[in-house]
Amino acid sequence: MRQRMLVVLMVFVTLAVASFAVPLLASTAGERTQELTHARGADLDRFATLADRATVTGDTSTVISEVSRYTELYGEALVIVDARRDPVVQTGGLRAGDPAVARLLDNALRNQAAPPIPALRPWSQGYVMMARPIGTGIQVTGAVVLRVSVRAAAADVARSWAIGLAGTALIALACVLLAYATARWVVRPLHRLDRAVGLLAAGRSAAPFPAPIGGPPELRELAQGFDRMSRSVLAALEQQRRLVADTSHQLRNPMAALRLRIDSLEPRLPASAGRTYAGIATELERMEAILDGLLTLAGAEHRAGEAAALIRPDAAVSCDAVELLSGQAQFWDPVARHHGVRLVAAATGPPAPVACAPGELAQILDVLLDNAIKYGGEGATVRLDCRAEGPWVAIGVRDDGPGLDGDQLALAIGRFWRAGHHQRLPGSGLGLPIAAQLATGRGGHLELTRAQPRGLRAEVVLPRAPDGPDRPDRPDGPGEPL
Repeated sequence: MRQRMLVVLMVFVTLAVASFAVPLLASTAGERTQELTHARGADLDRFATLADRATVTGDTSTVISEVSRYTELYGEALVIVDARRDPVVQTGGLRAGDPAVARLLDNALRNQAAPPIPALRPWSQGYVMMARPIGTGIQVTGAVVLRVSVRAAAADVARSWAIGLAGTALIALACVLLAYATARWVVRPLHRLDRAVGLLAAGRSAAPFPAPIGGPPELRELAQGFDRMSRSVLAALEQQRRLVADTSHQLRNPMAALRLRIDSLEPRLPASAGRTYAGIATELERMEAILDGLLTLAGAEHRAGEAAALIRPDAAVSCDAVELLSGQAQFWDPVARHHGVRLVAAATGPPAPVACAPGELAQILDVLLDNAIKYGGEGATVRLDCRAEGPWVAIGVRDDGPGLDGDQLALAIGRFWRAGHHQRLPGSGLGLPIAAQLATGRGGHLELTRAQPRGLRAEVVLPRAPDGPDRPDRPDGPGEPL
């Protein structure tokens, strides 16, 4: 926003400065041109008077002397002719027969005004011509032409323009500094508010806005209002997080005690109660898996909130997706063979560093591999691949099992959701939500699509790390199924 404000203010400053600088420079040049015109016009009138007097008396010595003296002092040539166009005096190499001089003489002898001197500029050079008729408007007895040098006048215009441009530059600089200070003053509370929004998205508390936060009163009130709102929201989020974490943690102890009691009852139960006991044990295992998944999901959602915040990410967190995918395939291969599933890892090629912690990426792959092996079914083939696409790295796990239809794909990442034909298989319905939150926490995402001709493809897309990856810690084995 500050850049856009500065652009608008700079355009306004440029137009404002130009609106008075251009007329000022033009006025300065016009005044100097007028001064030159008046000064040389007075000289022409004087020589025309002398020439007219010489015509009456017949003595041209005075006018010749004055003209010669003038040319010696100022270096400007003159030509004076009588009514028959016969030269009376010619100095400085200027001749009555020159085409430009002849045209001016003809106009003057017809008592026509000479064209005005064009406005001078600092780059003006050379000479301009001025002419006057001799005599009166009723009887013209001759004409005088003066060749005027504009070099000195152009130098005066250049000095005036330099002073004017220097003043304009100082005014423009002051306006730029004022515009920058104004934009910074206006945007300062917005920057603080922007950072506070990012921290709030991460579920973290921002420092309270100080009273002299600066900026317009409306933005100060908005910042103070957001501060009050963020405190309420953060308090509610923290209570919710503690409720989930404490509930999950506190339920583990009675769940463990219940597990011990049920296990101790097994030898004393009659054979007719075996089916009931097996159902209770299965449901107990499912509840334990749900509690573990809730704790993991709470941590994953917290990291996803931190990634949503406008905070500089830790560039040092990275790993090689190709190496880690190959390692996880080796760890899960015995599990796949035990379930009658063939595991094929096609992750070969140059390293593909991703901006993700090795443990988090391993946990994501554990979820995807566990689902592919469990739901692909006996005789299925699970294929793993990794490819880099510009700033992203895509890691895919594809099986050729029954897969999911279009409506089910949209629901699969939801919490506790399971397909109808998967209800008998162990699981809590939290694996894919955890994997999705972990990917989101690193600025990526998880995609589920139908594989061709059949099956499911799960692909996690993560941003590519700019630096070399950290060497991942090899886990002891595949993670716990979720």
